[in-house]
Amino acid sequence: MQLQRVLGGAIGGRMAIPDYQTVMLPLLRLAADGQDHRSRDAVETLAGEFELTAEERTELLPSGKQPVFNNRVGWANTYLKAAGLLEAPRRGVLRITQRGRDLLEEEIGRIDVSLLERYPEFVEFRGKRRPKSSEPADAETMDVPSSSQTPEDALSNAYRSLRAELESELLEEIGRASAAFFEQLVVDLLVSMGYGGSRQDAGRAIGRSGDGGIDGIIDEDRLGLDVIYLQAKRWESTVGRPEIQKFAGALQGHRARKGVFITTSSFSREALEYAGVIDTRIILIDGARLAKLMVDHGVGVSTVGTYEIKRVDFDYFSEE
Repeated sequence: MQLQRVLGGAIGGRMAIPDYQTVMLPLLRLAADGQDHRSRDAVETLAGEFELTAEERTELLPSGKQPVFNNRVGWANTYLKAAGLLEAPRRGVLRITQRGRDLLEEEIGRIDVSLLERYPEFVEFRGKRRPKSSEPADAETMDVPSSSQTPEDALSNAYRSLRAELESELLEEIGRASAAFFEQLVVDLLVSMGYGGSRQDAGRAIGRSGDGGIDGIIDEDRLGLDVIYLQAKRWESTVGRPEIQKFAGALQGHRARKGVFITTSSFSREALEYAGVIDTRIILIDGARLAKLMVDHGVGVSTVGTYEIKRVDFDYFSEE
């Protein structure tokens, strides 16, 4: 099967979401019939050819605005058009050119950036996107690397790297803070997530119990229609099943139905399994998830820069 040969690096007969260069040849072959193809239809057809799962098909870029696969097909289309292999007879439509047909007749096994550089138009296109040697590359002028990354891939990878470092730094700071400060942090996080009503109400709730394995009580909503019992442990060692059993027993003693157990460390497998089978609803938040929630809800972090990724609004230019 031709597509399996294109996939080269597939594991067990299939692969994850292909990079934009891997998409180029299948996209050009799809257009080989000489007909006009809507870009959206090409995306669906290629998703089927690459045997993407539903999860892979709907996986979004970190911006949450566009599926990863759609983005990569879009860049493959852009590069093939820049090389004169495809053309756009109208918005949202692609069609193969004679140059594209000629390339397919060579029976090549893959199209990538290095192959496209045989075409002067593509070299010029790349030159316009590449910053001058005396200028630093930035998010607006940075060229697509000749590896397998689109600009969005590069930004996504950089974002994930920066976020992982930030989450690690947060846990280090929490580890150096006092137990009282950790309780305040828990309050700030829960309030930012919409629990506890006002911060003053939540602050009075935390630490007022302290009996039977419960560190605090907080309203689930602003009206106080239900409450959530809390346990907060600033630990370094793994939290085991006995601690969760103790917390569950305390909840039953208060006839409580919901509890949140937060730790700066992690939970053992037995603790996770126990929390998943008991009738009382207990949410376990380990250090890694705590740091992610803090970043998501702006607790203990500040914004140092914001970048907007924009694209052409084709509806604005429509004269129909």
